[in-house]
This record gives sequence, C-alpha cells and structure tokens, in this order.
Amino acid sequence: MFRGQGVSATAWTVLIAISLCHMINDIMQSMLAAIYPLLREEFTLSYWQIGMMTFAFQVTASLLQPVVGMVTDRKPMPRSLAVGMGSTFVGVLLLALAHEYWVLLSGAMLIGIGSAVFHPESSRVARIASGGRFGTAQSLFQLGGNFGQALGPLLAAFIVVPLGRPSVAIFSIAAMAGSAILWRIGNWAEGRRKAAAARPTAALPFSRQRVAVAIVVLALLTFTKNIYTASISSYYTFFLIEKFGLSTQHAQVMLFLFLGGMAAGVMLGGLVGDRIGPLKVIWFSILGILPFTLVLPHVGLVATGFLTVVIGLILASAFPAIVVFAQELVPGRTGMIAGIFFGFAFGMGGIAAAVLGVVADAKGIEFVYQICSYLPLMGLLTIFLPRMERL
Repeated sequence: MFRGQGVSATAWTVLIAISLCHMINDIMQSMLAAIYPLLREEFTLSYWQIGMMTFAFQVTASLLQPVVGMVTDRKPMPRSLAVGMGSTFVGVLLLALAHEYWVLLSGAMLIGIGSAVFHPESSRVARIASGGRFGTAQSLFQLGGNFGQALGPLLAAFIVVPLGRPSVAIFSIAAMAGSAILWRIGNWAEGRRKAAAARPTAALPFSRQRVAVAIVVLALLTFTKNIYTASISSYYTFFLIEKFGLSTQHAQVMLFLFLGGMAAGVMLGGLVGDRIGPLKVIWFSILGILPFTLVLPHVGLVATGFLTVVIGLILASAFPAIVVFAQELVPGRTGMIAGIFFGFAFGMGGIAAAVLGVVADAKGIEFVYQICSYLPLMGLLTIFLPRMERL
C-alpha cells in the first residue's frame, strides 16, 4: 500500500492516508459535541454536565498526550496508532448504547484516550513522510483533522438527529476502517523511522531559557485559540437556538460553517506561512479575529453565519505555523511537541469548557460569548517569540 516511496522523498500517499485517519479521529470528537442537544434532552442534562463531558474527553487526552509523546520520543511505537483508533471505536459504541450518564462520560474518556495515542505518533509519521516539507506536511495532516471536525456536526444533523442516538454506532465502522489503515501506516513508519533516527539531532537554536519561554508563549496562544474553539463547539448550537430560535438541525449546520472555516484556515495558514513567515501569520491569526469576535454576540443571524466562517478561517490559520515553529525550537522531540499542542492545550480548553458551562448556567449563554470575545487580546504575547530567521 505504501511501498516505493523513498526516505528523502515526500510520501504523499502516507500523508494523505494519515490525514484521512485524522479526519476519522476528529469526526468522532466533533460528533460528541454535535449530539449534545440530543443528549441534553434525552438525559435531562444541565450545561454543567455537558461541560463535564467535554472535560472528560479533553482532559483525558490532555493528561495522556504529553506522556505518550515523551515516551514515544524515546521509543517510537507507530503500530500503537491502530490501538488508539480501537479505543475510539469502543467509545463511539458506548455513546450510541449508553443508558446512564456515567456511560456517556466513559465513552467520552475512551475517545479522549484514542486521541491521546493518535496525535503524537501520527504527527511524527507526518514529519517522517514530509521529505523536509514540514509546513506542508503539518498543514495536510491538520487539514484532515479540521475537515473531520467540520463533518461531525453535519453528519450528526442529517444522520443522528433523524435516526436517533443509536445511529451513532454507524460511525464505528469508520473507526474500524481507520484502525486497519493505521496498522499499515505503522508498518511503513517502523521501517522509515530507523533511517530517520540514524541522522544526528540538531542542537537547540537558542538558549534553554529562551526556548522554554517561546514554548510557553506558543502553548498559551494555542490555549487561547482552544478556549474560543471549545466555546463554539460545546455551546454554539445552544447559543443559536436560544438567541434565534433555530432548530437543532439548522444550528448544527451553522456549527459546520465555523468548523469548515477552520479547515480552510489550516491549509491557507500553512501556504501563506511559507511565503511571509510564521510569525506574521500568528500575529494576524490571534489578533486579527478580535474585531469579529467582539461583534459576533451583537449581530443578526445572517451576519452571525458570515462572522463564524471568518473567525474560524483566521483563528485556525496560525496552528500549523505554531506546531512547526515549536518542532524547530526543540529538534527531536516531535512527540512531546504534539502532546503539548494537540493534547495539553486542548485539555486546557476542556477545563475552560466546563467553567464556561457553569457561567452559562448562571449568567446565560450570550454572556459566555461576550467574555470570550476578548480572548484574542492574548495574541499580544507573540511579541515574546524569537525571530524565525534564526531557526
């Protein structure tokens, strides 16, 4: 399946395959958030309980991903990718068949475990397959994930809502297919990683203190992005239903617009970053959405749809640059970097989602978006990042 691709050449078949599996992984993740209105009605859940489900998923991934990344930096285990997707498969079945709230939490946690195993090792595989085109490979890899996040609500709207919650089990078939593909990818990567490991690891481009400060700043920027993303993915449908009286199906289509904008932003950010530099993309991405987030809680339905696309597009554009920047700052620690930026920062977004659920119960869902509209001001921290020319 993946034969005939040299170590130094860009292995496009592998990159497309790993991106496809990233899409499958993230469809399951976004499916969880997309069926919240159904779960709330069926199980009579509060916003706090919904926030706890997001917390269970994201914090499980957050706690495990950096650990998995550090372990696999020392001993890469590409065949573990199939095992991670197997965990996601079980989690999806639990969501479909659950009769009690704690089973829903367990399903969310298993999906989180699958994500924790998948991201560090798959990010390493994407870098090995890049042939030196690290930005392009990272963008293509992330594009699959963002496309999956965008598809989840749409599939929920047109399959799960009409057929009912048990129809979530249909998507376990995709998880099984993903596990089979990842087993083949793992076999391919096992042969390639030894050649990559034989190459000398580059020294740190800056002092340890400077690198540590830069990594913290990049993590905080990602954290800011993920808080806003969590507020949209977890509560945006409720915001639209409450403010505009939309049906659940129409609200999920609106959520698809936001996530679709993010998918486009990931690829666009990688392409533009290669031309103008990652720092400019980061500045534009984090601070550039501020006018739009400030206006969002105060406009009509049509303007809300337009703004969500623009916000998703701009917000997501910096992430490939952030990840590649961090990987260059700490050579040879691809798994750890993936664990931090795909795991820890996303987990912190899960904590924020739980907190925002408490705030929504107390002050209303519109108040949540008024608070979140100021988050892009954290983009000013970009001033503490070193200039990319030194890397």
